[in-house]
Amino acid sequence: MDTGVAAVEAVGIGLRQPHYAPVLDDRPALAFVEVHSENFFADGGAALAVLHQAREHYPVSLHGVGLALGSAAGLDTWHLERLERLVQRIEPVRVSDHACFARACALAGQVIHANDLLPIAFNGAALAIMAGNVEQVQARLRRTILVENLSAYVSFDGPLAEPEFFAELCRRSGCAMLLDVNNLMVNALNRREADPLDACKRYLDALPTGIVGEIHLAGYDTSGDIVIDHHGSRVRPDVWALYEHALRRFGVVPTLVEWDTNVPPLEVLLDEAQRAARTMAHMAEEAPA
Repeated sequence: MDTGVAAVEAVGIGLRQPHYAPVLDDRPALAFVEVHSENFFADGGAALAVLHQAREHYPVSLHGVGLALGSAAGLDTWHLERLERLVQRIEPVRVSDHACFARACALAGQVIHANDLLPIAFNGAALAIMAGNVEQVQARLRRTILVENLSAYVSFDGPLAEPEFFAELCRRSGCAMLLDVNNLMVNALNRREADPLDACKRYLDALPTGIVGEIHLAGYDTSGDIVIDHHGSRVRPDVWALYEHALRRFGVVPTLVEWDTNVPPLEVLLDEAQRAARTMAHMAEEAPA
């Protein structure tokens, strides 16, 4: 098991526009920064210049929202080409996207793209589609990618449990999983699980131990009729508890604190990252030698 020092070196934050200047000027101690890939697809401009500057000081993780890996209509070749160019420019430490679909064939063979991360059915057909699309992306990028579990507000009946689906996806395609523990909690709360934390722990226990390449932490919103994964507040206590369980099961895994809406001062985000590092270090100390 890695030491506490390794744990501290494994936590990063999402780099968002309000924090560009303080991160680049002050260079806080972070293992990596993560950006949304699609925001940097242009061939030039201020955003790409900032990303190149950040790459001089930190490893960069590219996290996408547009590959639509579960789409039966296939991948968007323009999107994949732009992602490949960005990967070549930045040489990221990780590349990831979501287990969702967004592309579908309409009338006369026209492909439409939804501006959302739409959930897939956990069945053999969806698994074959996603595995094939993941393999295509990995062949084009010449690297393994990570696929994130979704916070889904509708679901489809399917014969595969979600952990079983991800385990088989990783086995078939050689990809890894980006485990978003906040998404797990949001889904459990919206399903009205009797014990949401226990349900999420059982999900983690059903995953193979070597499957997880990165973990995401974020906040959720309970102000409406359903719980929303809004990435706009501090990490909730139940998500911290689930994170501890994930670390016990998977060991020290690179961890990102996401904060995309109502972006706070950088000091608040760094405080969350420091808590994640302390939690990781504590779990490492607890682990048997």
